Amino acid sequence: MRIPALCLLLLGLSACTAATTNAPADEAHAGAPLPFIEDDYGRALAEAKAKGLPLFVDVWAPWCHTCRSMKAYVLSDKALARHAGRFVWLEVNTDLTQNAAFQEKYPVEFWPTLYVIDPRQEKALLRFAGSATVAQLEKLFEDGERAYKGGVTGAEALLARGDALYGEGRSAEAAETLAEALAEAPADWSRRGRAVESLLTALYGAKQYEPCARKALEELPRTPRSLSWANGALMGLSCALALPADHAAAKELRGATEAKVAEALAPPAIEMAADDRSGLYEVRVAAREAEKDEAGVKALAEEWLTYLEGEAAKAPNPDARSVFDSHRMVAAMKLGAPERVIPAIEQSEKDLPQDYNPPARLATLYRLKGRLDDALAASDRALARVQGARRLTVLSGRADIHLARKDSAAAVKTLEEAIAFAKTLPASQVSPRAVAGLEKKLAGLQAEAAQK
Repeated sequence: MRIPALCLLLLGLSACTAATTNAPADEAHAGAPLPFIEDDYGRALAEAKAKGLPLFVDVWAPWCHTCRSMKAYVLSDKALARHAGRFVWLEVNTDLTQNAAFQEKYPVEFWPTLYVIDPRQEKALLRFAGSATVAQLEKLFEDGERAYKGGVTGAEALLARGDALYGEGRSAEAAETLAEALAEAPADWSRRGRAVESLLTALYGAKQYEPCARKALEELPRTPRSLSWANGALMGLSCALALPADHAAAKELRGATEAKVAEALAPPAIEMAADDRSGLYEVRVAAREAEKDEAGVKALAEEWLTYLEGEAAKAPNPDARSVFDSHRMVAAMKLGAPERVIPAIEQSEKDLPQDYNPPARLATLYRLKGRLDDALAASDRALARVQGARRLTVLSGRADIHLARKDSAAAVKTLEEAIAFAKTLPASQVSPRAVAGLEKKLAGLQAEAAQK
């Protein structure tokens, strides 16, 4: 789902890795409908130049559940095979330091992000944040090709221009251009839903939260009820939730946009991936928390968890089933019942032995249940598997385990290790806010120790 909540609100808990993360490219993509090159921008760029084709890039991370859902349920769809010759295909795992140069050139705000890049100028023609259905992907393919070839006019040209501006990180200018596209387009424009999603995402990226929420309420009545409509409702509520608590319009906009998200969840059902529907629950829970509605949070969390348990039971394989682990974990924690998901995540660790996410999650769940020895052992297993900046999150969780064990010295040492490790990582792959959080946590512990 194309929202901050998809992998940002759950950054410390989310998961979106494949069991084949470290497999050779030929093995990982054997039988796949699209011939993705893994983690080699130079090779993909050279191939795109040689073939005279645009470059399509899937930017993902092993902690992003929406990325995992895309891999398990969309990018694996055999219907995509007929598009294999339209682009050169690249996937970029942002956990790997070898991809730092790509991230520096093409910064990522949301996971997953899909790019269409013109290899002639190494210029982003299109940047789409979040998940997509097969049908949405096919429209993105068309839009990317149109931008590459040029020649479009009117609303289509404005959409292409807005896509390019957003791809360049010029979110405010992109929002202005996309608003022009919607104003100029006919009422039955086939790209209206996609343009609304792109506009709201650009407004969020520009931190124009009030205009974003109001634009969602303005545009949704003119947008056909569809996945794009649901994503627009969700993006609008995400923007309303980003407003300061004392903002004069915050409560009003939260209420109005939450009503739209509730409508998206209600019959008639909108066709969407289970992960997308889960995102709607997630942001509604956040809205109820903002209203300090404890009963509403509990009721929604129970409905959310029950839904996810049913979807996980229908998953075709362990990798697809684990798509739901992070949201199941959060829903259970909102209910105050972490034990409800422990067996499922223990099973994920058995089924996906190379994935660091299940033991990292178990470390948190065991700590919450007071199983501190088990929590520390799970943290050990996660640290043995994790790569890149994600190690910081695992180390931060490990410090919490030490604190629960009343071992402040070990917690301090762990946080110092995390901060030292952060300094070894490429700047494009480290969140300054995450490092600041670690430093603040460490300073607090050191101050407590000095007072004793």
